[in-house]
Amino acid sequence: MYLPPHFSTSETGELHQLIVQYPLGSIITLGSEGLDANHLPFELDFGRGGLGVLQAHVARNNPLWREVQSEQEVLVIFRAGDAYISPQWYPSKQEHQKQVPTWNYRVVHAHGKIRVLDDVKTVRGIVAKLTRTHESFQEKPWKMTDSPRDYMEEMLQRIVGIEVEITKLIGKLKLSQDDEPRDVRSAGRVLIERGEKEIGSAMIRCAQLGQSS
Repeated sequence: MYLPPHFSTSETGELHQLIVQYPLGSIITLGSEGLDANHLPFELDFGRGGLGVLQAHVARNNPLWREVQSEQEVLVIFRAGDAYISPQWYPSKQEHQKQVPTWNYRVVHAHGKIRVLDDVKTVRGIVAKLTRTHESFQEKPWKMTDSPRDYMEEMLQRIVGIEVEITKLIGKLKLSQDDEPRDVRSAGRVLIERGEKEIGSAMIRCAQLGQSS
């Protein structure tokens, strides 16, 4: 990934938080048929390894788990919002016309080593953790025990767990850091008004940091 220094972040806590907020990752693998990409919700285990461990599951019919070798290097990409930026939103454009459109975004690249976890107890644990995380907003969260035992056992047999021990985290936060803080702040406000709050709010925070530095 092309990574100019002013768009780069290596702050582990910040990158972990983006993964938690945007857990649908694109896992890139290399198998006998070449490159492949699968899109999976991941659970981040902060307490394992130096940078954490990502866990997910795939359908047993998905060739991913048969194509990879244990400890093979993979890449998981998490997209944390994106938005088109019009030069019309920059005050400086009205003064000198020296602005062009751009596209802002936040992404996290998690490099790591993959392992296949094909035993029911482990898979059950992965599903349980994912369920607790994503049902937490419900007044009455769904639990695996809500379903008949034989039905749940059958469902668990249809999936295979995977985990990726993270070895390197790379973050790119492209938020117009190379523009004047007033321009960044103005464009961020327009995005928020348009309902694109993720990038808009991030740009305003970025402008505030630019002013204080």
